[in-house]
Amino acid sequence: MYTSPTPASGSRVLASSALKSAGLIDKDARMKDVSGDRPGGRKGVSKFRSHRPRPIDAFKDHQAGPSRGAGRASTSRVKPIEVRGAASRVATVGVKVLDVWRDFVNRRWNPETRFLNLESMLDDTELSKHGLLPPGAPGSTARESSVIFKFAAGLKPPVQTISLANNHIGSGQMISPLAHYLPKIANLSLQNNDLKVWRDIDYLSGRKGKLEHLKELIMTGNPLREIEVKNGRGDKYKSEMARRFPSLVMLDQEAIATIAFDAPGPSTTPVTETRPTATKFPYEMKPSFITGVQESIISNFLVRYFPLFDDQRAALVDAYHPSATFSFSVNTTIPARARTQGLHTQLPNQRKLEWSVWLNGGSRNLNRLGGGGGSDKAFKSLHLGSEAAMRAMSALPKTKHEISDSPEKFCIDAWPVGQGENLKLFISLHGQFTEEPSQGIRSFDRAFVLAPAPPGSRAKLNGWDVMVLSDQWCIRSYSSHEAWRPGSMRVQAGEPLPSKQLPQQQSALATSIPPQAPGRLQEALSTFAEPQRGLILQICQRTGLNVKFAVDCLENNAWNLDGAIANFERVKGNLSRDAFL
Repeated sequence: MYTSPTPASGSRVLASSALKSAGLIDKDARMKDVSGDRPGGRKGVSKFRSHRPRPIDAFKDHQAGPSRGAGRASTSRVKPIEVRGAASRVATVGVKVLDVWRDFVNRRWNPETRFLNLESMLDDTELSKHGLLPPGAPGSTARESSVIFKFAAGLKPPVQTISLANNHIGSGQMISPLAHYLPKIANLSLQNNDLKVWRDIDYLSGRKGKLEHLKELIMTGNPLREIEVKNGRGDKYKSEMARRFPSLVMLDQEAIATIAFDAPGPSTTPVTETRPTATKFPYEMKPSFITGVQESIISNFLVRYFPLFDDQRAALVDAYHPSATFSFSVNTTIPARARTQGLHTQLPNQRKLEWSVWLNGGSRNLNRLGGGGGSDKAFKSLHLGSEAAMRAMSALPKTKHEISDSPEKFCIDAWPVGQGENLKLFISLHGQFTEEPSQGIRSFDRAFVLAPAPPGSRAKLNGWDVMVLSDQWCIRSYSSHEAWRPGSMRVQAGEPLPSKQLPQQQSALATSIPPQAPGRLQEALSTFAEPQRGLILQICQRTGLNVKFAVDCLENNAWNLDGAIANFERVKGNLSRDAFL
């Protein structure tokens, strides 16, 4: 059921007249008679007249002003006309209609991500208030789409991503103006609409200039896609979509297989266009994803596995298949997000952490195994068999995983792989652990491939329902678990990330900046991009320096925060008052 009002037939007549007056649909034009017998008069009325509405006419009179021959009365602003429909709602028509549509597009536009959110337009209170019918509403036409996409074509920077999800759109003709006004969009979501046949898609594809740059398309929730997949024609569906959109690389959030040759490009290859860095992804981060398997199987395995891994690793030999593989790799790079937040300078025990024991213990980071003997090191760092896996694990530092006290610090994705008797379970786990004895925090990623423990196997006899076939462990520099918090995904160029500051540090920072300074500080920082902006802000907060001197301090210390602070402490007595906020 839809809540959008359907105007009564009488109201349609009045609305049609008003729309003509406002220039939203075609109106009869006064034409000059060029025949010799009637100079200056009106041309005779032709019996061939077209009243087909053209979407572009919605903008001609509004943007170009009144026509030269429209008379004195047309030079004044068209007065909005109110038409009361059968549902007793007021529909504002005339020039004001364009203002409502323009405001709607601007409200839905995020210039930072170049994302135009046109989802669930039937629920928009402003459109409902003015009685306007968005695409997909009963009684709407392609005229409304033309108005929306025409305004969208004027947005700056150019639109890159559009979502038309959840709009009950039942015909591709309703949104065909999209391909005309925005032919260069890269990402389009038509999720949860009512598109049923391939002709609906052909309105957006098939001819030169129609979405030739489209990289990602989402069609889930449309009868066309769901019926094809349900009837086992998923490959044909992908093929038909790829044929219609040759530039497509992602369909329904899955990669489209392509064949390419790794050949060097010509020296005259044009430079890639520089685009604004996004601050949020168009799609939100979701909670842990588990499908095709009972969650209790995963929970029972992890709840038992990690306490043993932390306190009694050798006992895990029962949980590994006799021919299982185990490897670990180390990534020593501090993530830009964590550096911006100051996690590795402000948390108390991070400076006590050492990478040497991990690097010398057989890390299989293939980026570090280049040069002579690289292949031999890669072979030796892959531990084959449960006994070899236990020996390698036992040589690594002790850990403490807080799996029961802080579940939000872990993210789990799991799904079955293989078929029939070869069915396995894949688990991808992201989280953090405390390294002992330093008590510093590290992040990790761990991928398990599990199989059911056969009756009579060592695993089954020792109470394990599943056994490990493969175990890959990546140990990383600490980065907050907020990275997978459900909601909008901030990327590195987003708004300043919160620092993990101790209470005494927060009070000290509050006294470093005068009360009148934050406004000037934010204005000066707006010209810098992350992560420089975050580092500059921390210098200003911790030293009271203004932005100019903070930048000089960081540049002279290779943008190293600790070095810049130490250098400031040495020279602060020689700085003039102009250096401070």
